[in-house]
Amino acid sequence: MSFDVNQWNPGWYAAASEEDRAIFREWFIGVLRNERVNVCFTKVDGTERWLHCTLHPEHVPLVENKEAPQRKLSGTSQSVWDIDVQGWRSFRWDSVKEFSFNLGDLHV
Repeated sequence: MSFDVNQWNPGWYAAASEEDRAIFREWFIGVLRNERVNVCFTKVDGTERWLHCTLHPEHVPLVENKEAPQRKLSGTSQSVWDIDVQGWRSFRWDSVKEFSFNLGDLHV
């Protein structure tokens, strides 16, 4: 199964089934592992934030300290590398309002 980006709108995630949400998360993480993504989401305090982020190994630094604390994986939020501030940030999946990325000449 795959996610159809044409389905997306800001209320899609809240209305989607858990199966569709899981498919979307898997698809989106795949995009993050290969591309730079702009994500607009609503922070816990209610403000809107744009995040220029990725999970692409070329942009994420290697962790040399093997004793660094590991973040819990969650189906409700996603940790990403913030390209602008060079640090880890996260967003809640249900707070995503908009996202965009480039695939060569294709802008999604």
